Amino acid sequence: MTAWVVSWRGGKYILIGWLAMLGVDLFLHGGVLAGLYQRSSPFLLPPMEAFRRIPIGYAGFLVAAVFLVWIEGAIGARGWRRGAAVGAAIGGAMWVSLGLGLYSITTASPELLVSWAVGQTLEMAYAGGFVGWALRETSLRRVFVVDLVACLGWVFLTFLLQSTGIVPSGVPG
Repeated sequence: MTAWVVSWRGGKYILIGWLAMLGVDLFLHGGVLAGLYQRSSPFLLPPMEAFRRIPIGYAGFLVAAVFLVWIEGAIGARGWRRGAAVGAAIGGAMWVSLGLGLYSITTASPELLVSWAVGQTLEMAYAGGFVGWALRETSLRRVFVVDLVACLGWVFLTFLLQSTGIVPSGVPG
């Protein structure tokens, strides 16, 4: 691994990418795709058990953020547009291959797998855009603040969708 990825600045790039993933992921799964998790499926865990395991999934996104930063830094993907393109390519390769593999050995519905592949590809593109932007900047303060505000916006939007009943909240009762 390139030495700069494990440096203090590399850690900041990773945090920026990971933070972008977290907000969009909550919106994606707690909002846009929430209805898919309400259906009975032998493939999916019961909602409360899945909720308890969220930190494990977000740890997985941290691994993806390290990889994203490493690749974008290695190929010189500077700027939002280039970073988003690299993120989309990585996300598409990861999630389409995972979806095909899961379809071949599980009971997961094609609708769920396609939704994951599309959503997670967009999520990686979004995170890639932030990482590419950060790689172009000398100071990361503005990038981090915009990323943090956007993440909080995704969280707020998800809670708004759930609390108004537009999407199911998964909360019993």
